[in-house]
Amino acid sequence: MFFNELHRHGKLAAKRHPMYEKNKFGKVLMYFIAVFWAGYLMSIGIGLVYMFRDGFPGMEPYHILNKALLAILIIDFLMRFPLQKTPTQTVKPYLLLPVKKDRLLDFLLLRSGLSNFNLIWLFLFVPFALLTVTPFFGITGIITYNLGIYLLVVFNNYWYLLCRTLLNERIWWIVLPVAVYGILAALEFAPGNYSITTFTMNLGDAFIKGNILAFLGVLVLIILVWLVNRTIMRQLVYSEINKVEDTKIKHVSEYKFLERYDEIGEFLRLELKLLTRNKRCKTALRNVSLIVVLFSLFISFSTIYDNDVFMNSFIPVFSFIAFGSVILSQIMCFEGNYLDGLMTRKESIYNLLKAKYYLSGIVALIPFVLMIPAMVTGKLSVFSAISLMFFSIGVVYFLLFQLAVYNNKTVPLNEGLSKQNTSTTYQSFIVMGIMFLPIVFCRLLNTFLGENTARWVLLILGLTFVLTAHLWIKNVYIRFMKRRYTNMEGFRNTRQ
Repeated sequence: MFFNELHRHGKLAAKRHPMYEKNKFGKVLMYFIAVFWAGYLMSIGIGLVYMFRDGFPGMEPYHILNKALLAILIIDFLMRFPLQKTPTQTVKPYLLLPVKKDRLLDFLLLRSGLSNFNLIWLFLFVPFALLTVTPFFGITGIITYNLGIYLLVVFNNYWYLLCRTLLNERIWWIVLPVAVYGILAALEFAPGNYSITTFTMNLGDAFIKGNILAFLGVLVLIILVWLVNRTIMRQLVYSEINKVEDTKIKHVSEYKFLERYDEIGEFLRLELKLLTRNKRCKTALRNVSLIVVLFSLFISFSTIYDNDVFMNSFIPVFSFIAFGSVILSQIMCFEGNYLDGLMTRKESIYNLLKAKYYLSGIVALIPFVLMIPAMVTGKLSVFSAISLMFFSIGVVYFLLFQLAVYNNKTVPLNEGLSKQNTSTTYQSFIVMGIMFLPIVFCRLLNTFLGENTARWVLLILGLTFVLTAHLWIKNVYIRFMKRRYTNMEGFRNTRQ
């Protein structure tokens, strides 16, 4: 009865969330992105079968994939950071009620373990198993294999919750996952060892054969990490919710050179201060810059990706898209803290949107500069970099600006990235789709039109949207104003 009531509360909370929209655009886009990722993972699963058969003729394909189980779990671990909250962020409404915290945390941990997010990888493993496991072990092998993979993902879910809860308490807890994965990597790459990939290969084989000891071993690990999670969350639940950090006053530039641009200049100053003084924005930009620098160094000075067509296409496109996505994925959410004041001035929102676009366009020069080593070494042509930059400024920014109409959840101005996930899964899927669909689009253009023609297409599309920016920004402004009362209510309800 207690668990059913809490489950009902969770469903009601999702429906009453300000980001829960009934508009056709949001629902259609969300369903399309979900179907796209399901189909994409299925195609990867089928493609891996033929790739492994051709590349490793002496081994069965499922042996090769089982060797990569740890890498898949690491990817799953990283994917959860932007998409999954910790239970301690959900427990707040119940703290003053006569409810045992252990029962409450048990329910929240159970709900996390049964989340649909843990089923995502089955879209890859089920078709893969159908083509590789069926001839040897039949349907039973497929069922037991995917059940074992699901249990590993559930264990990974609780491992993520443990790390994320500790990270929310102290940032230096990042040492825990880094140390664990570092030790596993050291064991794997020690000369003449390969113990980790051998272990995961044998574990996968045990799942396929239905070895009860393999399943019991994973279940024991799940129970252990469950108990550790519950113990730590019980101790940290109040400190995570009530934590207040001290702030230090620093001298910040007034950007007086922007005064000549009137109201748009004022909003440019506001945006610059937002990016340079806001902890969340600063951390996100710093992290993205680090990733792009690493990608640039890898593609410029190593031979790791020389024969990898996908990565050679993925890295440049991602580098240019990532910066705009970080800045614009929560467009208007920071302004939710003071939107009432902005609404008192005629067309101030329109000028704010224009200022955001101008600044985001200037920020697109950062990945261009960071990719210079790749251009100097000849791994990335200058024309490709220019076409990708304009495609990002034009097409990708156009898609991201549509979120200004529907975003209506206030994001705290000085809250770190690790504190809480301020987006719903609904919003996160849309942003991920906007980020990764252009990568797939560029890859398709390269495949069917050739790289040179594809770059011209990207440049023309980008310039078209850049030159018509004043038109579609005006359209975004008009649609935002039609929804202004709905959005303002959402911003007020989610202020802290």
